[in-house]
Amino acid sequence: MKALLCHEFGPPEALTLADIPSPPLDAGCVRIAVRACGVNFPDVLMIQGLYQLKPPFPFSPGLEIAGDIIEVAIDVPGLRAGQRVMATMMYGGFAEEVVVPAASVVPISAEMSYEHGAGFPLAYGTAHIALTRRAQLKAGETLLVLGAAGGVGLAAVELGKHLGARVVAAASTSEKLALARSTGADELINYRSENLRDRLNEITNGGGVDVIYDPVGGDIFDQAVRRIAWEGRYLVIGFASGRIPALPANIALLKNASIVGTFWGAYLQHNPGLIRRSFAQLGEWYAAGALKPHIHDVFPLNEAPSALRLLMDRRAMGKILLKP
Repeated sequence: MKALLCHEFGPPEALTLADIPSPPLDAGCVRIAVRACGVNFPDVLMIQGLYQLKPPFPFSPGLEIAGDIIEVAIDVPGLRAGQRVMATMMYGGFAEEVVVPAASVVPISAEMSYEHGAGFPLAYGTAHIALTRRAQLKAGETLLVLGAAGGVGLAAVELGKHLGARVVAAASTSEKLALARSTGADELINYRSENLRDRLNEITNGGGVDVIYDPVGGDIFDQAVRRIAWEGRYLVIGFASGRIPALPANIALLKNASIVGTFWGAYLQHNPGLIRRSFAQLGEWYAAGALKPHIHDVFPLNEAPSALRLLMDRRAMGKILLKP
């Protein structure tokens, strides 16, 4: 099978496409023919050696896929060859085939395309658990989404609106903000041309933001955290800006605010039942037409370095996918 390999930490352009043996089918696992694979910011970090997980060389990036089951281990109930599924993994998705534990596989309906399936698990899974479990977002509260046109940001805008929040979308260009508006954002802030703190003060009449969803970090964190409301919740999703910010602890104290981390992948190990319940709910909303993933572009597997570079340069809006 063909797979995109990382032989040493470095830029996307150092990745190579190679023919490698198909992975063995272990107990408790299924083999999937990959029809589409999501490209995510952790992939960018992983190939540079900047992610918390550092796989042994050579490895393939890729955390989420959609495709068809082609083989099932004898001890796996409930799944069968021929099923259309989506799946998550710690790495290895940029390939024609993957072998993954059955617990990380979710059947998808005939109505869900492979493209939507491959772009669904991390973005919507992260946003759903962050907003509903970690922040316990309530209808009528104000939700600020930073990086609102990225994959996880756009999913948070859409889910926040579906959950009844007043959604403020913040992004770096008018084009990105227009996309966030089309997904349900009530208020827009261009943090390249506007002062984020002043605009949030204006939008909330000085009351601050109940929940802040932040996959960006860096300077934007420094501004946004100062506009958190009384008993607000600041969701730390990631650090696409490249800088991990430091919290002025007095803000949390004075506002009785909470800084809440959301590392979605850790739930696969610590609470996989929560992941299954989350996907079941998200699947119902998707089937009802409430969720509509936005695909920015689709690249063939051999052009994965270009796809990763697009994400690395923060030019993507919605999801970027690969197709073997």
